[in-house]
Amino acid sequence: MAIRIRTLLPATALAWCGAVALTLAQSPSRTVWDGVYTTEQAARGAALYTANCALCHGPTLAGADGPPLTGVEFSSNWNGLTLGDLYERVRSSMPPDDPGKLSAQDKADVIAHILSTASFPAGMTDLPRDAQVLMQIRFVSEKP
Repeated sequence: MAIRIRTLLPATALAWCGAVALTLAQSPSRTVWDGVYTTEQAARGAALYTANCALCHGPTLAGADGPPLTGVEFSSNWNGLTLGDLYERVRSSMPPDDPGKLSAQDKADVIAHILSTASFPAGMTDLPRDAQVLMQIRFVSEKP
């Protein structure tokens, strides 16, 4: 019995360490405070927003027929989720009359505009249009 426990204990510890490493590898390592979009991308997104989103979400993103895309309500709804979650919501349902109207890049640009309007800092590279990459960026409403 003692030999069996000595054999199982290291294997169990190794499995636990592997599970912890896998969890850490899957956890988003960046946040919206890390400069995840460019000012140029946000400007492109502003034009797209005006043409495709402002009717429902208001010209200042404060909401109209649709919910606000800035402010406390928006931040509390998305806090702790990822930009991949936000992108998926936009991809699958916006604009409501034709979710396929905007390209993947256009949708990433609109999200950059949303981040810019919320005063998250710009960076040196565009926000990617790949949902899997966006899953690695967490929306955190307050600066860590």
